[in-house]
Amino acid sequence: MLNLSTPSVMGVLNLTPDSFSDGGQLYSDHCVDRDKVLSTVEKMLNDGADIIDLGGESTRPGAVPVTVEQELERVIPVLEILSANFETFYSVDTSAPEVMRAAANAGAHLINDVRALQRDGALQTAADCGLPVCLMHMQNQPQSMQNSPRYQDVVGEVIEFLEQRKQQCTAAGIQADQILLDPGFGFGKTLDHNLALFNGLDRLAEQKHPILVGLSRKSMIGQLLNADINDRLIGSVTMAVLAAQKIHRAGGSVILRVHDVKQTKQALTIWQTVDQAQGSR
Repeated sequence: MLNLSTPSVMGVLNLTPDSFSDGGQLYSDHCVDRDKVLSTVEKMLNDGADIIDLGGESTRPGAVPVTVEQELERVIPVLEILSANFETFYSVDTSAPEVMRAAANAGAHLINDVRALQRDGALQTAADCGLPVCLMHMQNQPQSMQNSPRYQDVVGEVIEFLEQRKQQCTAAGIQADQILLDPGFGFGKTLDHNLALFNGLDRLAEQKHPILVGLSRKSMIGQLLNADINDRLIGSVTMAVLAAQKIHRAGGSVILRVHDVKQTKQALTIWQTVDQAQGSR
């Protein structure tokens, strides 16, 4: 079982040609390159990643949907290769019941669903697989989520949605201690919504579930810094550490989903070392 007594780092492995930050980087001749995948994951693990998150569907704003067959072809062979080569925790970023089932059989340890198990059959499949699940909030779907998102109280509404989904999960047979929550930064939220949600992370931590925070390289950082996708490292690492601090001080546990594992781990080490030294004075 993954130790969440300290912040954990989840390395992003996008097996897609069109993800917003690194789509296509693991491809050669229009196919996922096995050697590139192995070297990329080896580096992330050497840099300190605690979890590897595999995804075969881009969920960036305006992303084109993929078929279940495409997602299976992208994810499952890679997961099988990785499971045979590296002993670590694997998460599969999917909303498709068929992919959940195949991933569980191929060695996955966590189902990470941006649609919070709302697709037909997803909830029962996840329960049958017996794996922990991460439920994320998203207003609308990737194709339309950034078309004028609106909230009266973004923090309250996100918490209410996740609580409802949690209740559905427990009713289906998923144990409460197997549920993680993700507020869904950038998924149907404006910059103001994202900032309000960030400042409300302590309220989310009060729900007593591990929190998955995915802020790495997202548009909110680009907006805050007026920086393009290739110039968001410092902003991403800073936001990751601030999120970890906020959740930790509220008594919660956190997983940080990041593209830049080494830099995030280094920043966490500095914070934790300073924090421990202060506490021991």
